[in-house]
Amino acid sequence: MHTAPAGLVPDGRDDFTVLLSTVPAVVSAVFTRSRFAGPSVTLSRAAAADRTARGVVVLARNANVATGAEGEGNAREVRAGVARALGLPEDELLIASTGVIGRQYPMAALREHIASLSTPLPEGGFDRAARAIMTTDTRPKAASARAGRAVITGIAKGVGMLEPDMATLLTFFATDAQLDPGELDHIFRRVMDRTFNAVSIDTDTSTSDTAALFANGLAGAVHPAEFEAALYDVALSLVKDIASDGEGAGKLIEVRVSGARDAAQAKRVGKAVVNSPLVKTAVHGGDPNWGRVAMAVGKCSDDTDIDQEKVVIRFGDVAVYPPGAHGTGDEDEVRAAVAERMRGSEVVIGVELGIAGGAFTVYGCDLTDGYIRINADYST
Repeated sequence: MHTAPAGLVPDGRDDFTVLLSTVPAVVSAVFTRSRFAGPSVTLSRAAAADRTARGVVVLARNANVATGAEGEGNAREVRAGVARALGLPEDELLIASTGVIGRQYPMAALREHIASLSTPLPEGGFDRAARAIMTTDTRPKAASARAGRAVITGIAKGVGMLEPDMATLLTFFATDAQLDPGELDHIFRRVMDRTFNAVSIDTDTSTSDTAALFANGLAGAVHPAEFEAALYDVALSLVKDIASDGEGAGKLIEVRVSGARDAAQAKRVGKAVVNSPLVKTAVHGGDPNWGRVAMAVGKCSDDTDIDQEKVVIRFGDVAVYPPGAHGTGDEDEVRAAVAERMRGSEVVIGVELGIAGGAFTVYGCDLTDGYIRINADYST
């Protein structure tokens, strides 16, 4: 692993990372579906198509998106230069880039840094890598778990421009487990759908979203179900860390939807609630205005099987709808109970639709003046 300042932003902070398996590895990767995806996504999508790759080079604080033919050529040059320094074919490396859109790479500085690379790269260093890939994150995000003899370690960045569409932000997982490439891919996609595709900060889908899992098999075979459970634990830990560190965030919001027609409907309703600016600001202020949750559920107007007479809304263990669900007719008592559940750093909202057995949980954060300040000043 290699992590160092390469001059993407001239403040001396680590901004260039190479994660590399010491032996050939299989890879599963998912990417943004944005129509403005950057060349890093395009190159990596092609490189991962055969499910083999040795690693990834990550550049932080410059997205290299909307940079035209020059930007594409620069991304190719960076990947080729790193691959050449490591003695690898270009298509054995993925490349990921995150940061300000519309700016060219500082190629002179990058060329100088890439020329200094040599093998073997140092081992470990996931904590430093987690910090190096950050943009507006306030803290690095890393997690690990065991599956049999194997270890799974994941790192992630992303606290804004975050509404996933087949991937989210930048997140990378490394494991020494051995699994069939096809099975690994199915497991990875299932876990991504239940974790990273369940988080939203501000409804804006990034142009650079990349998620990849590298498995080199050095620990031997692992039972697929055990591996999936461990990978889910690592991914969920990262997701909760990301949501609670959303730009300007003060509180994690968890919306648990049950009784839906299917998981897709439950996810849609959950996203409507967690993405509502009115719900987010109420959570930030600890305002027990639970009617905003009812409003957000009601916005799902195409879901004609949602019947307000069957819906139950809760804050934690406090049922607030339908009227009288809390077991008391005292509105002030209900509001006080909700306010109490909103005082902590995590707020859990439950929505039971009363249709069928579909369920999904989504994660997000409150909306604060800090979010506005960060994004008002982001490129300046």
